[in-house]
Amino acid sequence: MTKKIFKSIVITSMVVLIASIFIANSFLYDFFNKAQVSRLKEELSIVANNVEKFGDEYFDNFDSTMFRLTLIANDGVVLYDSQTDATLMENHLDREEVVEAIDTGNGSSARHSETLGRKTYYEAKLLKNGNVIRISVDQITLGALIFGMLSPVFSIILVALILAFILANKMSESIVKPLNELDVENLLEGETYDELSPMVNKIIKQQDKITRQMQELNQKADEFEQITESMSEGLVLLNKEGVVISINDAAKKLFNVGDDAVGSDFLIIDRNLEMNNAIQKALKGKHSELREKRNGNEYQFIINRIESEGKTAGVVILSFDITGKAFAERSRREFTANVSHELKTPLQSIIGSAELLENGLVKQEDIKKFVGNIKDEASRLVSLINDIIDLSQLDENIELEKEMIMLNQVVEEVVEDLSMFAKQKEVEIEVDSEPCEMKGIRRYLYEIVYNLCDNAIRYSEKGGRVTVKLKNKNGNIVLVVSDEGIGISPEHQSRIFERFYRVDKSHSKETGGTGLGLAIVKNAVAYHDGTIKIDSNIKKGTTITIQF
Repeated sequence: MTKKIFKSIVITSMVVLIASIFIANSFLYDFFNKAQVSRLKEELSIVANNVEKFGDEYFDNFDSTMFRLTLIANDGVVLYDSQTDATLMENHLDREEVVEAIDTGNGSSARHSETLGRKTYYEAKLLKNGNVIRISVDQITLGALIFGMLSPVFSIILVALILAFILANKMSESIVKPLNELDVENLLEGETYDELSPMVNKIIKQQDKITRQMQELNQKADEFEQITESMSEGLVLLNKEGVVISINDAAKKLFNVGDDAVGSDFLIIDRNLEMNNAIQKALKGKHSELREKRNGNEYQFIINRIESEGKTAGVVILSFDITGKAFAERSRREFTANVSHELKTPLQSIIGSAELLENGLVKQEDIKKFVGNIKDEASRLVSLINDIIDLSQLDENIELEKEMIMLNQVVEEVVEDLSMFAKQKEVEIEVDSEPCEMKGIRRYLYEIVYNLCDNAIRYSEKGGRVTVKLKNKNGNIVLVVSDEGIGISPEHQSRIFERFYRVDKSHSKETGGTGLGLAIVKNAVAYHDGTIKIDSNIKKGTTITIQF
């Protein structure tokens, strides 16, 4: 019996060992093969989306030692290849994956190289512009893998055979007693049959491994929850039936729901038809986006399908608060339209006057008047362009080198520069200032004082008075410009610092100016970390206070 057990153990051990090696290799090869193909498809989807989004610029930053990327025109000409000069490559119109991609939108193929012992997998996708993007990866064949492992496999078998002879000899001599005393219900209690020890140990190790894996899964779930909860963007995960499986705090606030939203149909949470249509579109594999106003803010929603092993697993909904961005876009469009209008008006006047002069339609005594009109409108254009340049620099928040400025000297310079204009308007300028030194940009500080005084003069009545005060107060510098002019009604006071905003557009040409002066004041004050305060009453005048 001892010899039979010895022989059986040795033979069984060798058969199991050899079979296990080859079976494991086969399954592992198949598993990694599928995983690599799946990853190849995912990589292709990511690359295709980036190429659609960024165009040829994407290829400039593409760098991969694992995957090979090829861009093929619809006539088969290779436009780009990440590993080879595209101009040296042959036409690919006959390649299986390219043909399939052109016909159906997606194509796959695999080709063997018996010489190199490698198998190359190809995935291709048709882009919107008719080109085909293809990605490929090399993998050694099963035969090459087995051949390469022959030496270590034989070494393992040899070592195992020696160990099997030694262990089988010892176990066969003592096998009867342990078998009779074996307690099958309590494997860990008492003396254990040596041949069963590996199995018992493996079971124990497997249990420990399962426990560790569960702990890792729980840890990853906690990490995912912490990350999503700290996001300012809303995140909702739905399964393929449209049931909420995860929703973060930002999304709860956006959709006005609580923790009980998990497990509910999303259609119950949000009955918006456009949102529902976007989700259905995403479930069919199409990227969806929409913009909506909710709770007084404007949001952008991005909805994409979640895939698992090539099948639809659900949908992810991401929401972004784009209120500020949308406002900036609208402001930009309004500013562009206003600039176009403000530039067009003086240009049309200049062109009209010039054409009349050119065609001799102006009387000799009126020529000076028309030339003066051209000069005035040209000066207006120059002022407008200078204001636009100043605003652009302030918007970009370019850090200029600041210096110590005596602000009272700037005030005196402005008053002197505007004295002629004030005299023409029959307005008196009164200055009450004391030495005030601050760190800043002289040109911007000059623009602040100049535009405030210029506006005060423009909107003052004949015989009126403009007062400029500059004082040191509690460690701050306070600049106050007051006039006795027409005043500003309360509903307009919050908007007078907007670009091209005028309280009375019908008299804008009479009062002059570019419409950008107070906008420059606002941005220049902000650049110097100052504050602005306005106090105005109709027909009593306006006082603007700036504190640095």
